[in-house]
Amino acid sequence: MRKIFLTTLLFFVIHQGFTQANYPKNYFRSPLEVPLILSGTFGELRSNHFHGGLDIKTQQREGLDVVGIADGYVSRIKIQHWGYGKALYVKHPNGYTSVYGHLKKFSPEIEAYVKKQQYAKKSYTIELFPKANALKVEKGKLIAYSGNSGSSGGPHVHFEIRDGNSKPINPMFFGIDIPDSQNPLIRAGVVYSFGDSTHVDGTNALKELIIKNKNGNLVANPIEAYGKIGIGVNAVDKLDGALNNNGIFNLRMTVNGKKVYEHEVNTFSFAETRYLNTLIDYERYHKKRQKIQKCFVEPSNKLSIYKALENNGYVTIEGGLSYNIEVIAKDFKGNSTKLIIPVKGKKADKIVKEEIKKTPHFFRANEFNKLNKENVSVAFPKNSFYKDIYFDFNYDGRIAKLHNGGIPLHRNFTLTFDISNHPAKDKSQVIITSINKKEKLSYASTRRKNNKIYTLSRSLGNYTLAIDSIAPKVKPVNFKNKQWLSNYRYLKLKITDNLSGIKSYRGEINGKWVLFEYEPKKNLLTYDFNDGKLEGKKHELKLTVVDNVNNTNVYIATFNTK
Repeated sequence: MRKIFLTTLLFFVIHQGFTQANYPKNYFRSPLEVPLILSGTFGELRSNHFHGGLDIKTQQREGLDVVGIADGYVSRIKIQHWGYGKALYVKHPNGYTSVYGHLKKFSPEIEAYVKKQQYAKKSYTIELFPKANALKVEKGKLIAYSGNSGSSGGPHVHFEIRDGNSKPINPMFFGIDIPDSQNPLIRAGVVYSFGDSTHVDGTNALKELIIKNKNGNLVANPIEAYGKIGIGVNAVDKLDGALNNNGIFNLRMTVNGKKVYEHEVNTFSFAETRYLNTLIDYERYHKKRQKIQKCFVEPSNKLSIYKALENNGYVTIEGGLSYNIEVIAKDFKGNSTKLIIPVKGKKADKIVKEEIKKTPHFFRANEFNKLNKENVSVAFPKNSFYKDIYFDFNYDGRIAKLHNGGIPLHRNFTLTFDISNHPAKDKSQVIITSINKKEKLSYASTRRKNNKIYTLSRSLGNYTLAIDSIAPKVKPVNFKNKQWLSNYRYLKLKITDNLSGIKSYRGEINGKWVLFEYEPKKNLLTYDFNDGKLEGKKHELKLTVVDNVNNTNVYIATFNTK
């Protein structure tokens, strides 16, 4: 007996060690010198992924000092038009890596290192992996300036801490303290029915709960149910000093005092993050922009965030019994909000059933599926879908209808158009576009093979063909042709394209390649005169801009400097 007890105790201790990592609390400091106020929390629900770090507000401006959170060295530098924009990765002696995204520029030493490589490769976008002794970082010393580059929706610093396997971890585990005295909000609750005989208040359709505040807790109006049900809630967190709706840290559910569901986003792998689409009610999000988090785990859900599950969170309601279901949303500081759902088990004599829309095409998620009609075909690899569905497909000679955007996909499908019958003069300019609800066309990255064009996508909806025969436009912003620019620091131009978008650009001054930084959100190209001294007084600027079907605009202007 003693041996069994010790073995059990040892297992418990080891298990706790793996599930509750002992993160260093005083090793790292803040990446900014201003008070930390967040616009985004770790694990927050984003489009098709969990947020991998903290979004730190920068007082609605750019150019704040970003400092190293500990000693180390720059292990990676990546500059891209979208995503994290200008991003810096710092490797620390304790095995962790800190990440800083949406930067405006780097510290002078790092900036010089990067520009040298950009000029060598003749490319603004670049990814570098400096050697360990190339760019040292000291705790608290300047490494960059905050900005708004990449896919940022406003000035802020995206900040991460990753482990040795490149998995992001909530920085708050490391002592990065964020003031938070406010409880999360549970703004909506729903009940799902599973199985032919299951029903809630006489129907198997989704049931929206009516929620009221009673004695400090949220209480739903009592419901009558029978069979296998699932609960979902829309929950957000509020932090001190900000109005943003942030992500919650922990969500759990109990039934008659027994825990049946709990998840907590402490860390995750980037390979699994797209399974977020199985955590939320994606169809409801598509229709109402409301993120309902399911307190149950569907078979296709492969997330590693779950701490406790009883029957995968599903609740079986039996006739004649009463149930008290409680859903608790909690933030990192332990502030919490509870939703109480009283349920009476009662089997209805008659069930109003929600009609299932059936189509000629039934897809099994674990199989390869392909459809053809006239000159259009669409192919879905195995496990593209999270569950079996009736798929709505049609092609009317102009628009290819691929179900609707309310169904999430895990893998890319291939949509192919045969353009053999198109006039030869147009073939090189034919592209595939998606069509939104307002009939606006958006370029879908189009590839070509003989007389066929195709695109890879994970977004269902309507697609059609279009012709892009118009070259990009170039417009100078802060200068005119033949102008004297002796006291100018920057040369700025705007580049735009009407349909397929900018594929590439190349700037030259006096026949030599020069670095133009591209900010696609503003359609802005910027050249820094400090990059190098120009010889002579008269200079020729040549800017070549190409769109995604190779329509080209060559803009030439002259300017003078002393």
